[in-house]
Amino acid sequence: MRSLVRDPAHEADVRASGAETVLCDLEHENDRHVADAIRGADAVVFAAGAGPGSGPERKETMDYGGAVKLIAAAKQTGAARYLMISSLGADPGAEGEGFAVYLRAKGRADAELAASGLDFTIVRPGRLTDEPGTGRVELAERVTRGDVPRDDVAAVLAACLEQPGTIGRTLGLVAGEVPVDEAVRSV
Repeated sequence: MRSLVRDPAHEADVRASGAETVLCDLEHENDRHVADAIRGADAVVFAAGAGPGSGPERKETMDYGGAVKLIAAAKQTGAARYLMISSLGADPGAEGEGFAVYLRAKGRADAELAASGLDFTIVRPGRLTDEPGTGRVELAERVTRGDVPRDDVAAVLAACLEQPGTIGRTLGLVAGEVPVDEAVRSV
């Protein structure tokens, strides 16, 4: 497993999880560098984001632009499988400012991925928490708004990589009662 990291200070934590690190800032690197960073991968997971407190410009360049840059790199290098961490409520037509800017950026990135020809899965988690995962989720095309631990999001993504039935699907994700593997198999 390889992980693209923007900040060299994060490399040690990523390596401790067992992943190889490659310094690559999706927001600022050119398309060739991003493609070189993922060359040889069978699948990619877009888990980057502008983060809370970032302004509208950053949501455009990272939440939309970074995802689209990784789509182009995946197509160029033959990484046919693409998993996207999006957001509940993502909508390219979301009206308003503030959080709506984020929802528009995520919605546009989701639409680009769905039209890309890649074997995609879009996972739209509720509000992310740093609490330990429970291994139990609700995963469906429509879910009620709620929280979900980041650990459980990661577990769902890993399970989706192994489950061809998730290809071409957009799935909402919140904490729930169903074990992750069962939830992913049942979609």
